[in-house]
Amino acid sequence: MSQAMPDLNALNVYQPRNPRAGGYYQCVEDHFEELERIWDDKYANRFGFWQDYVTNVIHRYLECGDLHFGFARVKCEACGHEYLLAFSCKRRHFCPSCHQKRVVEYSEWLLGNVLKAVPHRQWVFSIPKRLRIYFLYNRKLLSKLSKCAWNVIRACLESTALQDDATPGASIAIHTYGDFLNFNPHAHAIVPDGCFLGDSDFQMAPMITGKDLSEAFRHEVLTMLKKEGKINDAVIENMMSWHHSGFHVHIGERIWPEDEKGLENLARYIIRACFSQERMVYIPVTEATDGVAKVIYTSKDGKTRKTFDALDWLAHLVTHVPGRYATSQFS
Repeated sequence: MSQAMPDLNALNVYQPRNPRAGGYYQCVEDHFEELERIWDDKYANRFGFWQDYVTNVIHRYLECGDLHFGFARVKCEACGHEYLLAFSCKRRHFCPSCHQKRVVEYSEWLLGNVLKAVPHRQWVFSIPKRLRIYFLYNRKLLSKLSKCAWNVIRACLESTALQDDATPGASIAIHTYGDFLNFNPHAHAIVPDGCFLGDSDFQMAPMITGKDLSEAFRHEVLTMLKKEGKINDAVIENMMSWHHSGFHVHIGERIWPEDEKGLENLARYIIRACFSQERMVYIPVTEATDGVAKVIYTSKDGKTRKTFDALDWLAHLVTHVPGRYATSQFS
């Protein structure tokens, strides 16, 4: 008795992605080697020294999803169908596909293993342009910026608690990028809106505004940078005299435990990629009217477009490739 063939149109047939077809991949492939070669002469003064790990990240990205660089054979034991799955590079921020997988995995891990069933808020900590250059040239300071944010969170929430053994917490991620990949280090934190009392009780905090905490954050950051030898008392005195300090703490709306989708979206947001492929258009040399490859990038709100030389855009991008431990958990 013959067996009818399945309707292939009705099956979810695996279609491997083709990263080489996208403008982003073409931009990296066309300009990476030149970027690395001219970095010291053209970009080092502006963006700091070339980071060795960036070379590895880019090489791995260019091999990501390519069967020529390794694959696994996936087979269904029930029907016998099989396909080849190319190895991925698992590189954050630079590889859009792998970073998106990490965003999903991180949010699931955070909601399933870290965050308790209590209200949470997002806290955002920003610093003035005057200080950003120190973090650009010394990336180890980024983890210390995270600690400065945590010190403010902890002191604030502990001061609202009724018990001495109250314990606050936070999951903090450092972002180094603005909308057009300008270097703008700041901290995003998911914070339980109160303190834990022992193993089971939770005391919610009263209404807190970020405006009340900006001075405390300024003190933490300036003290840290002085201790690290980046600024002196004269710089601190000058910055303390500014009418608008440039330090800012924003505290978002309360997210209740029942709003799992809202919390999941926030968890994904704090480790989102530094750019979007959907918002970039790559114009290769062969199509550029002036013979210089371009990238046209659109702002997040869709209202502004900015045109970069492709090399300049790629130079901006690689400054945001993180080293290890860009996300911290505190309690």
